[in-house]
Amino acid sequence: MSKHLIVIAGPTGIGKTLTGIKTARHFNTEIVSSDSRQLFKELRIGTAVPSKEELSAAKHHFIHSHSIFDNYNASQYEKEAIGLLKQLFEKHDIVLMVGGSMLYIDAVCKGIDQMPDADPELRKNLKNQLETEGLENLRRQLKKLDPKYYSEVDLKNPARIIHALEISLMTGKPYSSFRSNPQKQRPFSIHKIALNCERQELHRRINQRVDKMVATGLEQEARRYYKQKHLNALNTVGYREFFAYFDGEISKEKAIELIKRNSRRYARKQLTWFRKDTETNWFEPNQADEIISFIENKTAENE
Repeated sequence: MSKHLIVIAGPTGIGKTLTGIKTARHFNTEIVSSDSRQLFKELRIGTAVPSKEELSAAKHHFIHSHSIFDNYNASQYEKEAIGLLKQLFEKHDIVLMVGGSMLYIDAVCKGIDQMPDADPELRKNLKNQLETEGLENLRRQLKKLDPKYYSEVDLKNPARIIHALEISLMTGKPYSSFRSNPQKQRPFSIHKIALNCERQELHRRINQRVDKMVATGLEQEARRYYKQKHLNALNTVGYREFFAYFDGEISKEKAIELIKRNSRRYARKQLTWFRKDTETNWFEPNQADEIISFIENKTAENE
């Protein structure tokens, strides 16, 4: 194939943005973000959106493109991203996809089968269960109906647990079965790159980034959207810990400590996911030149 999608993935805080920009500038191409939170235009600090200088250094897509009030998901991302790639490949032989949202990357690289529309009454019933019996009850149901997805999902995210439950209960099949069908064939080759470094250094980077977020106004940003904390877009690390602080459940110092801890845990989950893919090629954050050489060699092989 003469068209190539280069995926640059890796854990949170590893340095994907800078590596992606340097690579995009070398190939004079554009970047499709695969970050499921940076696409929300209301959020900037807690999602570590690239700076204005970084965004101007290389053209980015799916950055501040949607609203937290949009009911957005990986299936919609697949449709929109594939449509965008078709346009970009008319101008470029190489396009980059940069980000760490595992399901969004898989949506483009492998495809997600269309799931049936949910039953509003069933969803309402599950939400009532959440309010009256708590999240642990829903977790137990999911573990029984779909142990595979239970082992992968963020167990602190009620929206995802409810969605998986309603599909499983409505169809009589595990939610995960809709996500494990044969890989879709794309009209372009896909080359996957992931960044990583020594664990202690990654933790240092994550802690430093959280400190920077706090210093530049993360608390104020979280407070601005406190009334919207029920939205799925805000049920994420960086915001939910501050919401707990605003609710008087924990101190501000504890909230910051938990943001760091939960970010490190999320990084581990990302690394586990990417390591399962044998097609992934690993580099360190400071190896942009080596990554560029790798891409040149890989794309030449496919010509």
